[in-house]
Amino acid sequence: MAENELVRRRRVILICTLSCVVALLSLIAAKLLLMGIQLFTNVFYFQSFSLTERAPGENTLGWFAIIIPVLGGLIVGVMARWGSKAIRGHGIPEAMENILQRESRIPRRITFLKPLSSAVAIGSGGPFGAEGPIIATGGALGSWLGQIVPVSPYERKILLASGAAAGMTAIFGTPLSAVMIAIELLLFEFRAKSFVPVALATVVAATLRSIFVSTDSFFEMPALTNTSIPNLLVFLAFGVVMGLMCVMVTKSIYWIEDHFEKIPLHWMWWPALGGLAVGIIGLIEPRSLGVGYNNISMSLSGSLTVSMACSILVWKFLSWAIALGSGTSGGTLAPLLTLGSAFGFIVGTLLSNYFPVLQTDPHAMALVGMAALFAGSSRALLTSVLFALEATKQPLGLIPLLGCCSIAYIVSSLLMKNSIMTEKIVRRGLEVPHEYYPKKKEEK
Repeated sequence: MAENELVRRRRVILICTLSCVVALLSLIAAKLLLMGIQLFTNVFYFQSFSLTERAPGENTLGWFAIIIPVLGGLIVGVMARWGSKAIRGHGIPEAMENILQRESRIPRRITFLKPLSSAVAIGSGGPFGAEGPIIATGGALGSWLGQIVPVSPYERKILLASGAAAGMTAIFGTPLSAVMIAIELLLFEFRAKSFVPVALATVVAATLRSIFVSTDSFFEMPALTNTSIPNLLVFLAFGVVMGLMCVMVTKSIYWIEDHFEKIPLHWMWWPALGGLAVGIIGLIEPRSLGVGYNNISMSLSGSLTVSMACSILVWKFLSWAIALGSGTSGGTLAPLLTLGSAFGFIVGTLLSNYFPVLQTDPHAMALVGMAALFAGSSRALLTSVLFALEATKQPLGLIPLLGCCSIAYIVSSLLMKNSIMTEKIVRRGLEVPHEYYPKKKEEK
């Protein structure tokens, strides 16, 4: 018995050590991904080999800019057909599928193809964020290490989740929400044996990130005030609206994807068709192109007009939904945050102007809208709340965030069986765990 306990402790130490190694690799991968996005943005839109941070919407190409996303889509389609079909999609659902079906074994080529294809897609104007691709890449790194070192499938799952969480931390500097997204979407359980190595990985990633990147809030916004009872009632009612919006957004994504399936062309060409829509929409609303983290910051800080926020909301949604439905390589987190924050700002501003008795703060509404759309769409409730708190450093936002996100979660759960993360893999016949409970028998 004592010998078995000693072996168990050594395995725990080994997995924790490997998780820290994965964190370092994920941090490097995140840095390379961001550099790749900047490089391809400059090459595609400004014809220069530079790492200078520029937004695709600042280009002066005129009508020729329509061709850029099409070219990016063609490149991604070729990479998917002759490299790996697994690079298509959000990133997180694919990681979930590998955990549930393939004992957390991800092909090694995904480690290189996923970030490269995502850098091309985003750099050519794709309306995505870097978080989905880096979660997939970090997970692939953890899986790769777990295939080199002799570990069990359960331990490999922990390494995959560690890499994914470290990757998210490297992008946003939000270690606690990164641990929670691993628990809610990847580990499918809540046990110290599994989440402690993930937590250590995020600590390493966050510490090393602080050496190269500012530790200021990722999204800047004015300080919030305490939530009054009328404010709370507004936030709870807004949660119902956000829950309905979650259903609409998720259903729209898969409705568009279903219609792409009916196109009589090989799927390799679909990202180019999606890119055509992205390019045309980019002419109408240049801020719909690329990652667009600045759109989120403007909504949270209130440096938008209602008409500008409406334009971003409508055109960003259309661009993202069509591009993602076409099967290109991109994420969901940044677009959801953009849509939620813009919609929250619009509602908050209108309530403030026409119903001043409610004392609604547009900044707070933008914050809870941002988190609630992600919470209801992904069913990662605690991840959404903690991410909003960590990314803005606004502790007084806790109560409205918990209230609004919880209501949005309930509404979307009642009206929609699967989330934006699980719909795709459920359609493939996989059963996704929804409830976490103690295991009766320890995995070997």
